[in-house]
Amino acid sequence: MSVKIFIKRTVPATKIPELTVLLKRMRSVTLMQPGYISGQTLKRLDKADECMVISTWRSVGDWNDWIKNEKRIAIQDEIDSLLGAETSYEIYE
Repeated sequence: MSVKIFIKRTVPATKIPELTVLLKRMRSVTLMQPGYISGQTLKRLDKADECMVISTWRSVGDWNDWIKNEKRIAIQDEIDSLLGAETSYEIYE
């Protein structure tokens, strides 16, 4: 059964250009990961500094494999460092 991952970040306006570059790098790596189905990035309308990525995976096992991917970890560390906070993940089935 497929799963959806809700990835929430708070992004100051001054950090958007740098974050955009990192998210494009992350997406290019994600596209090569087995089990990845799709992803969508949304900007919250009532809170300009909040965004969410909704990522769809074939299974929770595929997601767990992705979480352990060394390239993903390196890019995610850059994202968290840039934003000064850890990214939040919620998994739904």
